[in-house]
Amino acid sequence: MNASPIRKNVAVTSSVVLRRTVLLVAALNLGYFFVEASVALAIGSVSLFADSADFLEDTAINLLIAIALGWSVARQALVGRVMAGILLVPAAAAGWQAWSKWGDPVAPATTALWVTAAGAAIVNGLCAWLLVRVRTAGSSLGRAAFLSARNDVLVNLAIIAMAAVTAWTGSGWPDLVLGLVIIALAVHAAGEVWEVAGEERLAAKALAGEEVG
Repeated sequence: MNASPIRKNVAVTSSVVLRRTVLLVAALNLGYFFVEASVALAIGSVSLFADSADFLEDTAINLLIAIALGWSVARQALVGRVMAGILLVPAAAAGWQAWSKWGDPVAPATTALWVTAAGAAIVNGLCAWLLVRVRTAGSSLGRAAFLSARNDVLVNLAIIAMAAVTAWTGSGWPDLVLGLVIIALAVHAAGEVWEVAGEERLAAKALAGEEVG
């Protein structure tokens, strides 16, 4: 019995499910970006602003995944490396905000901070739940989306904890320190995606009969 048509049907179904999932995740991220960015600018929070930039970055990642599905392994590997670069966007945003406020870190309004972060945690938790089932589909693309959503939940929980510390100390330094944490998470995730994309590029070369080196 020829199993090739069965494998092909499974692959097609997997791609359809992944595309629908990432489009839904993109819509959720874009919607909450406007909410979080507005609050972050209003209360002057570095960490919340960086997280809002992350929502916009996630929107781009998931839209690019939907576009790249069905491409060759080599082209998917290339997009995977683009994803790794995009993952650094919130790190750059956090770094710029931290630098601009380093000399005079004013504490943000804590109630608005933790309420908005809690809403972000709910949205990102839903996105991570949706993506965990398809993280192995689409190779580095699905992995990029899942890693980003997973890291976002951790950041949101950290922002909530930081809001409590800020309310207790009245200092703006916890907000700046959390910005550095966001940078570390983004760089780590970008490194993981870059590594997986590199492995796919080598696999594509091997399949094409090219020298791997």
